[in-house]
Amino acid sequence: MYQVIETDAKLISQEQVGASGPDWHLDALRDLESRLLDPGFPCVFAKNAARKKIVTMLFVEDTGSSGIRHLAAGLADFVERSRDWDGRLDSAPPLVVAFAPDAVYARTVGEYHSFGWRVLRSLHALDPRPWPAAISRDPDTDSWSMCFNGMALFVNMSSPAHHVRRSRNLGRHFVLVVNPRERFDVFAGDTPSGRKVRANIRARIGRYDGAPHAWQLGSYGTGALEWRQYGLVEENVERADRCPFRLRTPDPRGGTP
Repeated sequence: MYQVIETDAKLISQEQVGASGPDWHLDALRDLESRLLDPGFPCVFAKNAARKKIVTMLFVEDTGSSGIRHLAAGLADFVERSRDWDGRLDSAPPLVVAFAPDAVYARTVGEYHSFGWRVLRSLHALDPRPWPAAISRDPDTDSWSMCFNGMALFVNMSSPAHHVRRSRNLGRHFVLVVNPRERFDVFAGDTPSGRKVRANIRARIGRYDGAPHAWQLGSYGTGALEWRQYGLVEENVERADRCPFRLRTPDPRGGTP
């Protein structure tokens, strides 16, 4: 089984950004806050986290071996911190992973999504725990979700290439916004209150983006495919593409290679 190699200075609180590190770290945070604190920004959960300054930041300088291991170690740390959640919105910080401008070679929405999936595949190769038995191993089923360190996650890919889906543009850097899957199920799951929350957010998306929300948005386990919601296309079209993510093959001798 692969093991995450620990590195220093991984997770940083929203208030600590700028105390040290390259200038682009502070630039990325300022871009993020300028969007999330906009009164019209549609995701009320992200707005609440930014307003209360509980966002957790992870900065990735490069996507070579050391950069991906830094990311994997930080994500593993975030998952561990998230295990004993008390169920309150104010104690549910999202993880925002920002990539250095020269670490990403992309210009279009599709190229940014391809980069994001390459990162997720690289993380999966470093996953220190087995895939959870309760989560589908097939991305083309509605019960699949990205998993890492034994936890199901929702991953939002946001990039500067989004012009129609403005709500998926969090500034000049490519950003992954990561949340434990269960938190969406608690606040916006397939319940009367959850459906009301989702309807409100999607109405806000339409107003903020100036376009109807993406057809692929849905609720976990009710027919919508999670992976298509990770990276939204600009146009409202039916999608026939296949998920770029596949689980690594289990070792027939036992365990995972």
